[in-house]
Amino acid sequence: MALRLYAAADEVYWAVKLSLLWTIGTLAGGVVLGVGPATLAAYTIARRHAAGETGSSFVRAYRVEFRRGSAVVLPIAAAMTLLVINYHWLTDRAAKNTTLAALALLAVIAAHLLPMAVHYDLRTPALLPKASLFALLRLPASVLLLFTAVAIGYAVIAYPVLLVVAVGGWIQLNTWLCLRLFAENEALRNARGIT
Repeated sequence: MALRLYAAADEVYWAVKLSLLWTIGTLAGGVVLGVGPATLAAYTIARRHAAGETGSSFVRAYRVEFRRGSAVVLPIAAAMTLLVINYHWLTDRAAKNTTLAALALLAVIAAHLLPMAVHYDLRTPALLPKASLFALLRLPASVLLLFTAVAIGYAVIAYPVLLVVAVGGWIQLNTWLCLRLFAENEALRNARGIT
């Protein structure tokens, strides 16, 4: 029991550390230019942490991912922002529901895309089609990721103090889940002889 509590406390500490690194990295780039590299750097060190690797450097990952991070994250962030604004300004219920569905789909694609960006050696233009295909073909996993993101969002709204751990917790959990999905997908492809 004591070992489980220690492991849980260690994961909470890691999530808080990841949240702080992401926040500092985002602010260091003036938010707009910092959110992309900070996000990919956080996913990079979360992937290494999930794999049991030590010595991950957020600063090094931030520098390496500066250009690509902006190219990957900014379009998604801009689209999500526009959808949220659109949702709040619309008065027609059907239009609101359509906007909410588009926002959910984009969130699920982003939940696959960000871990995919740091796990696979793919060119930036290839990420969105691959992540979209993966999200649409793996519906149970997509529903699980969406449910997890919504649950974290509701928890933060109910208890704002959880924001300290929410970003890092989501990044770590999203990375962990997606690494399992990627490994399962690769095993399936190998079993079928697909390269």
